[in-house]
Amino acid sequence: MAHTPIALTIAGSDSSGGAGIQADLKTFTALGVYGASVITAITAQNTQGVQDVFTLPASIISAQMTSIADDLAVHAIKTGMLADRATVETVVRGLARFNGVPLVVDPVMVATSGDVLLEPDAIDAVRTQLFPLADVVTPNLREAARLLDAPVATSLDEIEEQARRLLALGPKTVLIKGGHCQGDDATDILAFQSGSLRFSAPRIDTRNTHGTGCTLAAAIVARLAVGDSVPTAVSAAKAFVWAAIDAGRTLKIGKGDGPVDHLHTTRRH
Repeated sequence: MAHTPIALTIAGSDSSGGAGIQADLKTFTALGVYGASVITAITAQNTQGVQDVFTLPASIISAQMTSIADDLAVHAIKTGMLADRATVETVVRGLARFNGVPLVVDPVMVATSGDVLLEPDAIDAVRTQLFPLADVVTPNLREAARLLDAPVATSLDEIEEQARRLLALGPKTVLIKGGHCQGDDATDILAFQSGSLRFSAPRIDTRNTHGTGCTLAAAIVARLAVGDSVPTAVSAAKAFVWAAIDAGRTLKIGKGDGPVDHLHTTRRH
């Protein structure tokens, strides 16, 4: 009997449910894979911002990873909010137990609200220790610029050039999300050693975009868990997130930037 596809998220908790662990598990469920989790931090967070963060001790993060490695046949993994250098290094050590499992690194640095979620001393650890393990890294425009100590890209050519520079840090592929760029379409660029691909979708006019980055990375992981290639997984994930943003326009959750509709495929309108 074939194993049930299992996706693992290693990330922070969002108390409002729109991003982080909660968004990842909703996305895994919507895409038909079983979701497991390692919680790295607890945030007091809502649609208006992040009010407080508690980073879990390295020992409990490590214990969670060991517990899963000892029991579950994980098919794909994503990392999200890792908060500080000790957390990054703990996760890197723990990933050795999942050798050969596809890894998507979402280098979460700043929340949609602008709140900082990654301490400055952790950025170098992400670049030098985590990126070389990754099959895909998924920075947005601001994260890519911060990782490279460069200005934020403002054109597709600049985005592709930055993706190439990030590729040199060791990941197999780099997907830079162009949602914050100007224009009628939102275009993401996937760079790999032999070329690149562009994935475009019409821009949707809505404030309800909380958790889009987490959701895209989780959707890629879900598709990798069922055996998709990286380009196929990215294409399917882009379509899923676009539909979640489109459906989420009618959600009335919170007073600020609301979440996307992760479970849009299950709702009756």
